[in-house]
Amino acid sequence: MTAFIIASLTGLVEVLTALLGYYLTNLLDGLVPYGLAFAAGAMLFIIYKELIPESHGDGHERPATHSFILGILLMISLIEIF
Repeated sequence: MTAFIIASLTGLVEVLTALLGYYLTNLLDGLVPYGLAFAAGAMLFIIYKELIPESHGDGHERPATHSFILGILLMISLIEIF
């Protein structure tokens, strides 16, 4: 029962901050690009700090590097197509 209450409270925080974010972006349209840029930078930090070193740690450096490069090329091509 305690886990359910804690999980519900964390979900409530997400709803409240989503509503606050919706209100602020409607109020200040110029903040949206900065927020998206911050989110992209945070995601890149996690990739560079955590995922890349983890994928290269078990002796599979070449396949991990090739997969990373192919993933970036696929992402760029999908952005250009759509």
